[in-house]
Amino acid sequence: MVDPDLLGVELAPEMPAERVGDLAATAERAGLGAVLASHHYNNRDEFVSLAVAAGRTDDIRLGPGIANPYETHPVTLASRMATLDELADGRGLFGVGPGDRSTLANLGYDHGTALRRTLETMQVARRLWAGDRVDHDGTFTADDAGLNYDAREIPVYVGAQGPHMTRMAAKHADGVLYNGSHPRDIAWAGERVAEGRADRSDDRGSFDFAAYASASIAADPEQAREAARPPVAFIAAGAPPPVLDRHGIDHERASDIGDAIAAGSFGTAFEAVSDRMLDSFCIAGTPETVVERIEGLLETADSVVLGSPLGPDPESALELTGEAL
Repeated sequence: MVDPDLLGVELAPEMPAERVGDLAATAERAGLGAVLASHHYNNRDEFVSLAVAAGRTDDIRLGPGIANPYETHPVTLASRMATLDELADGRGLFGVGPGDRSTLANLGYDHGTALRRTLETMQVARRLWAGDRVDHDGTFTADDAGLNYDAREIPVYVGAQGPHMTRMAAKHADGVLYNGSHPRDIAWAGERVAEGRADRSDDRGSFDFAAYASASIAADPEQAREAARPPVAFIAAGAPPPVLDRHGIDHERASDIGDAIAAGSFGTAFEAVSDRMLDSFCIAGTPETVVERIEGLLETADSVVLGSPLGPDPESALELTGEAL
């Protein structure tokens, strides 16, 4: 059986903040260990949503999954995270990473410095939370920056999918949120985690390899698969070529989906999602099927975050998962 405390859940703020708070409370009642709010500029603000969730819960961990350090200055991002952690009485966790390539393109950002910017953001945030004043000149600049309040040390999880980011996370972070739902991807990522941990300093402490798995749960398995199309479209569009090759997915089809997303043609993008993409990039089906798939992921990963969409009815999906566990 799966220990519910090893499971987290992603809540997408495409829904109102009050709804995110309600679902966070449902996740806590189901016994899950963490709630992560995803971030896209065209959704509602994840930190506002997490603040509402903090007021509706008592014990569950809370954080962005993930925040990107491009459209918000990394120093400001560290302060927002410290504010959430203060509000949640020390339950914060900081998920950080380069973000979704398709939607960031709308804002004129690229990922040319993704690994360095993520690493520098993590390093600067830790110094700020420790009370240091920071000078930094790298992928971003800071001149004598500091926080005007006391902050706690907050665990940092790096969102990753490629080999370099995954290895970097295992070497420097407290955990990785590896974007993968299939045992084949998790096994590959486990090898990259092992490579990073081989260079990890002993004083960095323990490391959590979390499989960040898109999931869609319903009593009707076909309804579960249909609900999975939107997040799988985003995953397929952002998947690097080696991941597409690992699952035999057509590169041109994935690229066309990304172009449709960037153009705001979401219906076109979602319709182009193939059955192979659904099988590769989402755990979709009945609660019993999903729990069985989770058990398979935990043969390699330390924990699992159930990502969007959760199901045609997210609240029902969380309740069904809690019952199955």
